[in-house]
Amino acid sequence: MADLELNHISKSFNGNYALQDVTFSCNRGEVHALLGENGAGKSTLLKILAGAYRPDSGEIRVFGQTAQIRNPSDAMRYGIGCVYQELSFIPELSVAENIFIGRIPKNRFGMFDYKKLYQMCEELFAKYDVTEIDPHAKAGRIPLSQKQIIEILKVLSKDPEIIILDEATSALTENRVKWLLALARRLANEGKIVIFISHRMSEIQDGCDNISILRNGTYAGDLKVDENLDMDQVIAMMLGRKMSGYFPEIIDRTEPDVMLDIRGLCYNRALNGVDLTLHRGEVLGVGGLAGQGQAELLLSLFGVHQAKGEILLNGKPITLKDPRSALRQGIALVPEERGVQGLFLAKSIGYNISLPSIDMLTKGPFISPEKENAIIKQYMDVLAVKANGPETPVQDLSGGNQQKVLPRSCPASRSCCFCTISPAALMSAQRRKCSALSAILPRTGAPSSSFPPTWKSWCMYATAWSSCTTAGSVPT
Repeated sequence: MADLELNHISKSFNGNYALQDVTFSCNRGEVHALLGENGAGKSTLLKILAGAYRPDSGEIRVFGQTAQIRNPSDAMRYGIGCVYQELSFIPELSVAENIFIGRIPKNRFGMFDYKKLYQMCEELFAKYDVTEIDPHAKAGRIPLSQKQIIEILKVLSKDPEIIILDEATSALTENRVKWLLALARRLANEGKIVIFISHRMSEIQDGCDNISILRNGTYAGDLKVDENLDMDQVIAMMLGRKMSGYFPEIIDRTEPDVMLDIRGLCYNRALNGVDLTLHRGEVLGVGGLAGQGQAELLLSLFGVHQAKGEILLNGKPITLKDPRSALRQGIALVPEERGVQGLFLAKSIGYNISLPSIDMLTKGPFISPEKENAIIKQYMDVLAVKANGPETPVQDLSGGNQQKVLPRSCPASRSCCFCTISPAALMSAQRRKCSALSAILPRTGAPSSSFPPTWKSWCMYATAWSSCTTAGSVPT
């Protein structure tokens, strides 16, 4: 009998099965990977374990006892803590307040004891080797990678026995990914259970002991992580077929004419005289150490930041006062935080797909249902969104399927410059997804802020950054 068992778990949403008779088990001292392509049911299974969802049928056993988990509070009583894909912080509260929300210490007068709170936070940071985050900083004003660290520490501060990491590395810098893998091993060595979800196969090989695989909401098998592990077998079990390669062949569609020319761009201390040239049809990776201005560059191109300097689009100077003006110029952005900045989660898939192109679908005050349905069907088919239909709310989709809707939440079909911040979150192990992005953007220029592994998979050129300015460009 395993320390943690989920037996014959089934779960459906609006008649659409997310899980069918799934069994999963793991033990103390183990870092156990849960793999599957987007929409396979990984997050749904772990949300059932964490009390966010109730299963339609099945049994959960925790350390030999049958567990009745009806909500997250029940899960915590069984020692289960989950770091979800979606961030759940309050922007105007401090880092320390977010980590200990609901558990802020009080003094003898019943008032919050902030001195003790910040002392607790500093002790937590010291315990887990976190030095770059100010406990007093507003949570909404720190970088995405640091927000992800806050989510991890929020769970660890409750000292759970079972830790679920649902794609917790997707927003982390390369050094912090190594930190989290080492931390997972440390927690396992302390006798805890760590359940790890990631689409990055190198992380599975470097940090996990065993793998359980889901495919289309069903259990596909278990594998042990050792020197004999065949990653092609892992991918085949995930997809139900063999795959010839992890990424599509890069087709260079670069044209000679310059589409975007940036000269001497400056913004506060984030951008310091940036020069950048992008040709039509080119995919350019913008990378470097975290905090070197990559995101600020793309946010400036989208009119979020009012940067100084000269921007020429198709040879003509443009002024970007706000995102609306950027969209009118043909510049689109896929942001870092999809749930906050990129999607209307309560609205339908169709609404999110068609809204950015609403002026293309209207004649007078009326929307053409034929044109709208055609656009929605095209993008749902190209990006293989798994749902009952376009009327499904985006918040009811798995995290992977929300990521598929995100590129179309910008008017990509008519954009001449398509910017993406950390696009690795849009990719899964399936080759089709990368090909789909290439199909959507055949004639645009696409600067992309990302990490080096992503450059190799779909960028033609890479621009490295240092001290908030360009340090050089190389072909990938």
